[in-house]
Amino acid sequence: MPTTSRYPWFRAIKYLTKLFAITTVLMACTTLGPDFVKPEVAKEESWLEKNDEISTASTDQAEWWKIFNDSVLNELVDKAYKQNLPLQIAGLRIFEARAELGIAVGSQYPQSQALGGSSSAIGLSENSPNFDPRVDDSFINHQLGFDASWELDFWGRFRRGIESADANLSATVADYDNALVSLTAEVARVYVNIRILEERLKIADDNIGLQKKSLYIASVRFNNGATTELDVQQAKTSLASTQAQVPALIRQIRQAKNALSILMGVPPAELTEVLGEPGTIPHALEQVTVGIPTELLRRRPDIHQAELQAASQSALIGVAETDLYPSFSLFGSIGFQTSDTGNSSGSDLFGSDSLAYSFGPTFSWNILNYGRLRNNVRVQDARYQQTIVNYQNTVLTAYQEVEDAMVGFIQAQKETAIREVGAQAAKRSTEIANLQYREGATDFQRVIDTERTLIAQQDLLTQARGDISLNIIALYKALGGGWELRGGKDLISDKNREAMEERTNWGDLLQ
Repeated sequence: MPTTSRYPWFRAIKYLTKLFAITTVLMACTTLGPDFVKPEVAKEESWLEKNDEISTASTDQAEWWKIFNDSVLNELVDKAYKQNLPLQIAGLRIFEARAELGIAVGSQYPQSQALGGSSSAIGLSENSPNFDPRVDDSFINHQLGFDASWELDFWGRFRRGIESADANLSATVADYDNALVSLTAEVARVYVNIRILEERLKIADDNIGLQKKSLYIASVRFNNGATTELDVQQAKTSLASTQAQVPALIRQIRQAKNALSILMGVPPAELTEVLGEPGTIPHALEQVTVGIPTELLRRRPDIHQAELQAASQSALIGVAETDLYPSFSLFGSIGFQTSDTGNSSGSDLFGSDSLAYSFGPTFSWNILNYGRLRNNVRVQDARYQQTIVNYQNTVLTAYQEVEDAMVGFIQAQKETAIREVGAQAAKRSTEIANLQYREGATDFQRVIDTERTLIAQQDLLTQARGDISLNIIALYKALGGGWELRGGKDLISDKNREAMEERTNWGDLLQ
């Protein structure tokens, strides 16, 4: 029978077999750190505000802006989704997180692998200590080999790292969804504001026409000696005051359009064609559906993001705890080495006699760390508790935003109904005052007062009507509607994808 001493390979194989058996046992050991549990939060059973036009039935809110039945708004939202630059940045963060998850997964496997080689001319000093004149003092050394090192996941460091990176990836997706919710709501809000300002501008123009007629009447009566110049000057003052509103409204309209162009990801000049001529304030013809409060926790992406951020941080506690215990690794090196000394030469590099190897286990333990490692665990735990509190606060804020939008919507409806009565009365008062002034039954101050009241009431009515739509937008944003728009669509533009693929080999991560 051959002995193992005559066959070193046989001894190495036996050693490796035992080593891998031990490794298998080690890899099945415990995972340090807490397992994430979804935080408890206060849950609302029903909404405080109730109205016949608010339904708590469940419904699809993916394209909530279509309840306004406004084709321009629909087109704006569609273009903003495709072209908005901050949304593209949010999409790119997802691919960054994908790559980071790949790094974490790769950490499970041998962390260091290197193929190396060298060819060195070596000369020994004859004056060096213990120099032996019988050895070659000048020779060429050749070597080629492969080295590897593998830290075993004994305490779950790498498993927790993957857990954290995976939760972080999902959190970036939720962040993208939240950005999409904000984008659709902001596009609708700015668009409605533009239409409100356009209607206010029309009201100002209409009242300028009315006040010009009053100025004409006052001038005629003054020229006929029926009144003093005071009426003419008062008419001019009132007209100038109304005319001064026009530049301010035009400025606000243009600034709002500039803001909308940024949301669209285009220069302001390209927005004119999409908006077209001045239009009316979008009005929701359908019932507003809000669902029940518990649905809010599942639908709002910022709540989902806060939960995932907590899950990601929870895993980092386990990563920090592994530093308190010894780490176990396997190392290995195999290669060929030869020189031109003795009976060997460079051509013997790949000969069986030139083979050299070493492998085995190692461990290290940071035993004198002066509390640094323990305090790092405390740091991670404090950060985790912050994410828990942030999650709870995000939920409460979500409830508040929904309730605020609901009360705003309901009260804006009531205010609009009252403003309509006031605007109609102001219009009629102006007609009566002008008629009485022409007949000499009242002074011009009455005309001035009624005209000022008319423009103020009409302006307030327009803003109240706009507030109804703005609160509907705020309500659907608070409910987390709109992120479903991304379903089945690319997260980044073709232009960005092509630029990244041209620079870097992304494999299938950009798909």
